[in-house]
Amino acid sequence: MKHKFEHCAHLVSSYAQRLSDPRFVGQIVFVVIVLLVSYSGVKSIQSNYSLQKQIGSLRQQNELQQLQNENAALKNNYYNSKQYLELSARQNFGLASPGEKEILVPESVAATFVTGLPDAQQSSDTATAPVIQQSNVQAWINFFLHRS
Repeated sequence: MKHKFEHCAHLVSSYAQRLSDPRFVGQIVFVVIVLLVSYSGVKSIQSNYSLQKQIGSLRQQNELQQLQNENAALKNNYYNSKQYLELSARQNFGLASPGEKEILVPESVAATFVTGLPDAQQSSDTATAPVIQQSNVQAWINFFLHRS
């Protein structure tokens, strides 16, 4: 134990002698300054990178908002146009342009000319028809061989 203590004391004294040398102290100071500058540079690069990401995100949000604003302006222009006002007057108020005649057809007369209305019984039959399950392979074979 005494031998280890003497060895440690000898190492400490050699380091103390080195610290009295101005060249060694200058090298230590230089290394510390280089490490501090490197750390500072890495931190500034990291903060610049995060700021660039934020700038990119904000630019995208800005462009999206501008597109939404342009879309709203186009809708406003359409709603102020004569075509929209005429269409709205026709749909909502039943108005017509000057010179046009409106013909009112009773529903019973109009229904006689409509063909192909599905019957309630016909739709209920198709709803209760059983669905046949088949394998995926069999479905593809039927598809390629044009089977129904």
